[in-house]
Amino acid sequence: MRRLSLSAVCLTLAACQSPNPYVASSRPLPPAPAQAAQTFDASAYPAPPRDYARYRNWAWANGQLPAGTSWADSAQIAEAVSNALDQRGLRPQRSGDNADLRVGTSLRMETRLQQTRDDVGYGAGYGRGYGGYDRYDRYGGYGSYPVVRTYQIQVMVVRIDLFDGKSGQPVWSASAETSSQGSLSDRNEALRNAVQKALTAYPPS
Repeated sequence: MRRLSLSAVCLTLAACQSPNPYVASSRPLPPAPAQAAQTFDASAYPAPPRDYARYRNWAWANGQLPAGTSWADSAQIAEAVSNALDQRGLRPQRSGDNADLRVGTSLRMETRLQQTRDDVGYGAGYGRGYGGYDRYDRYGGYGSYPVVRTYQIQVMVVRIDLFDGKSGQPVWSASAETSSQGSLSDRNEALRNAVQKALTAYPPS
């Protein structure tokens, strides 16, 4: 057994000393194209922070007022948006070609699911407790259980999009929703509140 073990060790050492048939080789990288030195890859660098302070005036996107709906006409929507932008220091530009911002506004109806929870009483009691403690001195329930009701409501969603006046690139967008119920004056007030809510975060900090 000792001789066999010694022979196996000798064979292993001999195999380790044999030359490796695999030879490492590499090829040089091809030369860079001549225009590589003059090419700037903007995607390799983060975009610079946007300076919102340079936006001072605005005009409607495509030079058109926002489209009206059966819920609010075009003039009402335009007035609500214009007033909200004015409160943020943005003035309407008479010449749309020179506007810093282009403003797009849209309204649409959407359906929401809303839940309410009611505690419904059960059981009944009538009588008077002992020791002056009135426990059942009433008609009605002395216990309750929750009842959850789910129903659909219609809401009006107001969306506002701002685009750079020169490049046309999107600058900022937001939306807000409001109830679609009520009289004409109620809807006008709801529209103004929704526009104000949508523009609350402009300019972003």
